[in-house]
Amino acid sequence: MTVDLSNAKWFKSSRSSTASECVEVAFVGATASHVGVRDSKDPSGPALIFTASQWDTFLASGIL
Repeated sequence: MTVDLSNAKWFKSSRSSTASECVEVAFVGATASHVGVRDSKDPSGPALIFTASQWDTFLASGIL
């Protein structure tokens, strides 16, 4: 899956600590149909992309 992240508005996850272990999240797509996740220490590095449904399943799993 290819998703354009060039205009993504990244924000720190509320689950990230204030230390250096930070995850950033961006809702992307015309209808926020995808969610990008990246390491805030490497913003130009790779990002994981989830569909909105996959993201909802992940959040509901309680892994966090």
